[in-house]
Amino acid sequence: MKKFITEPERNIEIVHETDVLVVGSGPSGLSAALAAARTGVKVTLVERFGCFGGNITVVGVEGFTWYRHEKTNEAGGIAHEFEKRAKAMEAAVPESQSMGTELDSERFKLVADNLVQESDIHPMLHRLFVSPIIEENTIKGIIVESKSGREAIISKRIIDATGDADIASRCGVPLRKTLVEEMIAASVMFHLSGVDKKAFMKEVKDNPQTYSDWADGEWEIETSGKEDKMFSPFLKEPFKKAINAGIIESDLNTISGTWGAIHDTGELTYMNLVHLTKCDGTNADSLTHFEIEGRKQAMQAIDALRRYAPGCSNARLRNFGMSIGIRDTRKIDAIYNLTEENVRGQAKFEDSIGIFPEFIDGYGVLILPTTGRYMQIPYRSILPKKISNLLVVGRAIGGDKIAHASTRNMACCVVTGQGGGIAAALSIKSGKPLNEVNMSNVQKELQTQNVRFS
Repeated sequence: MKKFITEPERNIEIVHETDVLVVGSGPSGLSAALAAARTGVKVTLVERFGCFGGNITVVGVEGFTWYRHEKTNEAGGIAHEFEKRAKAMEAAVPESQSMGTELDSERFKLVADNLVQESDIHPMLHRLFVSPIIEENTIKGIIVESKSGREAIISKRIIDATGDADIASRCGVPLRKTLVEEMIAASVMFHLSGVDKKAFMKEVKDNPQTYSDWADGEWEIETSGKEDKMFSPFLKEPFKKAINAGIIESDLNTISGTWGAIHDTGELTYMNLVHLTKCDGTNADSLTHFEIEGRKQAMQAIDALRRYAPGCSNARLRNFGMSIGIRDTRKIDAIYNLTEENVRGQAKFEDSIGIFPEFIDGYGVLILPTTGRYMQIPYRSILPKKISNLLVVGRAIGGDKIAHASTRNMACCVVTGQGGGIAAALSIKSGKPLNEVNMSNVQKELQTQNVRFS
C-alpha cells in the first residue's frame, strides 16, 4: 500500500513576470526563445541544468545535421544559424557521413550563451519545473524549484520545450505515451581521447561500412534501398570479437553504432554505441538504473575498442554526456497529429511553420533525404488541446510513431521551436489567443527570420 504525506500550504514568491516563457533550452526551446525575442517581446528561458543546448550540450549529441546531402531541402532559419555561429567560434567540424555539421558539445555552451545574451533573453538556469499555475483551463505561469527554493514565474504565453511534454502533462493535456517496451532506445553518449587518427582512418577506408551493415541480427532496418550502399561510420566488429572473447557480456549484442568525428588531437567524438531499451524517460527510477547501466556498457565498449579497433589501443574515456539521451516518451494529442503518410508523402499544410526533409530514423526505419523530398510542419501539430496560452515544441509534438521518427530529430525540433516562438510573440502583440493567431503574419515573420516554410 502506498503511503502519503500532506505538504503544508505555503506562499510562493512571484520572482519574475514575462511575455513569453520557454521551459527547456534544447534545440527547440533555445530556438523558440530566440525567435520570440526577435519578434519583439520580452522572453524568459528556464533550464534545469547549468547550460543551454539540451541534447547538444547536456547529452552530447553532436551530429546536428548528419542527414544532409547534396539535394537535401531544409528550413534554414535558426538551425543554420546554430551551425554558422558554431563554425565562427570554432565549435564545429565537418560531419563524417554527410555534408552536415558536427557541433562541439562543450564549446556550443558558449555559442548558446552568446545567442541568449545578444537577444536580451532573461536566463534562468538551475530551475526545475515543478507545476503549472492554472486558472480556468488557462496556464498563467509555472512554479520552479532550485537552490533558491520554490519560485513562481508568471507569463502571458508559455512554451513547453521539456522534450517529455512535462508541462502539458501536468496541465491535463491529452497525451500519447509510447509503450515502454516499444520506445526508441535511449543512449549514454561519450567521447574518447588518445586515438591514433592515421591508423583508425586506414581501417575505415580499408573496410568501409554502409547503412546496410546496421541490419545485423539484433537490428532490422527498413531503408528505401538507396541508403544501403552509402558510407556509414559504423562500428560493430570490435564488439563481436569482444563478445566471443568473453570481454563483453553475451546479452549486450546491442553495443554497436556510429562515431562522429576523429580529430588530429586524437579525440574520437560522439560515440553513439550504447542503446538502452525499455528506458522510460518520464520515470526517475528508470532513468537512475539506465544512467548507471549505460556508463557500464560504455566502459565495456571502450575496452573492446582498445583491444580490437585499429588506432584505439591507447584510447581512454574523455567524458560522458551530462545526462542520458532520451528519444521517445510522451507526445501531445495535438489539434493535428502528423502521420506516417504525411512524412513519407511530402505533406503540405496551409499553416506550415517550416519544412523538414524526408528523414526518418527510428522504429526500425532509416530513410535519408538524398532526393530533395520534404514535408511541411503544421502549426496545429504544436497546439495542445484543452489548455490555453500553451504551445508544445520539440520531440513531443503531435504525431504517430513514424512521424515521431522524423520530427524528433534536432533540426526539426528547431523548426517547431522557431515557429512556436514567433506564434507566441505575435499572439501577444495582436491580443489573439494562440489558436486564433494570424498564420499569414506568422509566415511573414518566418520569412523575415530566413525560414523556408513551403
